[in-house]
Amino acid sequence: NDALADSLGIPSTLFQPEKGAGVWGGETLLPGMKPLAQVYSGHQFGVWAGQLGDGRGILLGEQVLPNGETLDWHLKGAGLTPYSRMGDGRAVLRSTIREGLASEAMHALGIPTSRALSIVTSDTPVARETMEQGAMLVRVAESHLRFGHFEHFYYRREPDKVRQLADYALRRHWPHLQNEPDRYVLWFRDIVARTAAMIARWQAVGFGHGVMNTDNMSLLGLTFDYGPYGFLDDYQPGYIC
Repeated sequence: NDALADSLGIPSTLFQPEKGAGVWGGETLLPGMKPLAQVYSGHQFGVWAGQLGDGRGILLGEQVLPNGETLDWHLKGAGLTPYSRMGDGRAVLRSTIREGLASEAMHALGIPTSRALSIVTSDTPVARETMEQGAMLVRVAESHLRFGHFEHFYYRREPDKVRQLADYALRRHWPHLQNEPDRYVLWFRDIVARTAAMIARWQAVGFGHGVMNTDNMSLLGLTFDYGPYGFLDDYQPGYIC
């Protein structure tokens, strides 16, 4: 994604196969990268699903931009993690291209979203309904904090960790609320407003997410985890992706 790479100050030489293929395919780490898989829980289709987590993704690290803002770098299709459950940790080229196209379209439409930075294909076949070509996608987002991160500790009855995570989120993304006596209430209201605004924008362009589970809901009101999404050309009140 040349335009995104330029805006992040990433040299074009890093996208040359002989120099950068290892970075975008997860084989080489850039200085400062400390990859990890996140644990979270969630409700899926209205039912408590318990512990979930990054089953095929790795959070590579954060990039600090010249203006002081930070962006997460996340590698999707990275392979098995402690949270892969029955999956193989892989992504296929078909769905990876779909995510890349949708996220860039949503960005162009002015809708808050993660963005696709690169796609790398793999020679290793991946078994789905048929054998498909594997691929990996590096996406960037201001944060990958999800509703499900908080549910994980709440349902484990670990309120101290819920508060610790909330304080981290406030410090990183809502610093203007840190010293407010009712900061948690104000913070919660802002999350609700961001989420409502995001979904209103979805509706304005006829976008259906398809898997609006709490493990796929961004704390910052970003659209991410593009799966069986779809766009409506004509209004269908009962439409399901």
